Amino acid sequence: MNINRDILRIAFPSILSNITVPLLGLCDTTIAGHLGDTSFIGGIAVGTMMINVVFWCFGFLRMGTTGLTAQACGAGDDAQVARVFSRAFFLASGIGVVIVLLQWPLRELVLRIISPEAGVGSLAKSYFSTVIWGAPAMLATMSVSGWFLGMQSGVCPMVVAVATNVVNIGVSVLCAFGLDMGFMGTAIGTLTANWFGLLLALLLAWRFHGRKLPFCSLGQALAWTGMGRFFRVNSDIFLRSFCIMAVSMGVTAIGARLGSDILATNAVMMQFFILFSYFMDGFAFSAEALTGKCVGGGDTLLMGRTVRYMMLWGAAMALCFTLLYIAFYGQIGAFITDDPVVLGHLVRYRVFLFAIPCITVAAFIYDGIYIGLTATRAMLVVTMLSALVFFAINFIPVCGQLSGFQGNARLWTAFLSYLFVRGVGLCLLYRKNVRRVMPVLVK
Repeated sequence: MNINRDILRIAFPSILSNITVPLLGLCDTTIAGHLGDTSFIGGIAVGTMMINVVFWCFGFLRMGTTGLTAQACGAGDDAQVARVFSRAFFLASGIGVVIVLLQWPLRELVLRIISPEAGVGSLAKSYFSTVIWGAPAMLATMSVSGWFLGMQSGVCPMVVAVATNVVNIGVSVLCAFGLDMGFMGTAIGTLTANWFGLLLALLLAWRFHGRKLPFCSLGQALAWTGMGRFFRVNSDIFLRSFCIMAVSMGVTAIGARLGSDILATNAVMMQFFILFSYFMDGFAFSAEALTGKCVGGGDTLLMGRTVRYMMLWGAAMALCFTLLYIAFYGQIGAFITDDPVVLGHLVRYRVFLFAIPCITVAAFIYDGIYIGLTATRAMLVVTMLSALVFFAINFIPVCGQLSGFQGNARLWTAFLSYLFVRGVGLCLLYRKNVRRVMPVLVK
């Protein structure tokens, strides 16, 4: 078995899928920027954020499905493969319907948290109220994409993601300018793309599974046998997502208290983290699929080799990005913004940019490994402890003094410490969780 080939077979398409995300955001912003009023740009930004806040909580529909499917695939259990697909699809669709029914209170809650200006808020409301009707499709597509990864296919999710974004861009431009719908054209484009993406995902699943959809009967899908584990895995990932969201919102909120210049600087600095995450998520997806398959097949030897190779790829990527940031951080920053104050702050805080890849790489790789193991309770505990480290450094005076930094340097010390503790914690608990999941441990 060529482990490197298998890693790249899943990682490379996943990276390409990730890269399409900012391109879509750039297109929507560009459309809004040509509608004659700067409030349209703010409306797109806030409306998109509102949608993402709601949907991001349900990332477990993708991650949990990948781990459980990969284990069933490794075990050669076609019946379990169908049960996982059906449970994830029905759960995703049901949650999507509930979101549509609760759209008004969700919209008002998120809007109150973000608190944009009145004009921008009105546009964001209109955007949210249109796009939210695609919730069942978007969440169901997430579950199908997770199933594809569990079945060791990185190409199918890539095709769905790229095609969905192309349709989104095409319909948005057509509606905004061709049909003279203006701002709402972007919302119609996103709504249309979400439902198109679901239909395409189901078509690909039909072809991938021998020209039949991998559904089992509703009775089998809802049978309690296996459902306990299904909900435990997904609930752990759900709660973990809240911890991660709390830290992400904390970075924004604390940065905002330090002034508009620091807030803008942190927005640019986070792009360095996001760029690295686009690549590392691809390798994390590989880890999910390949380690899950090893668990299902009971192959502890292959598990050990896969984890070692994953860590080597992670180390190589971290080294490449560290060198890239050291050599070109100024040029990357200047590409994002031409504000001299922000660029000056980037120079001041450049050591944090250089540290991002090496400090955070273990968190990405081990996240994927643990999802493949479905050791989600350990992931949740480590993430909670890491989040506590983040808030302790920021808000407990003695922790701030021990870090040796104040202000924005203290914030970034806390953020990188949170990611570092996540990676180290998962590393230290790895062998214990392998012993628990697999009966024979690689010596």
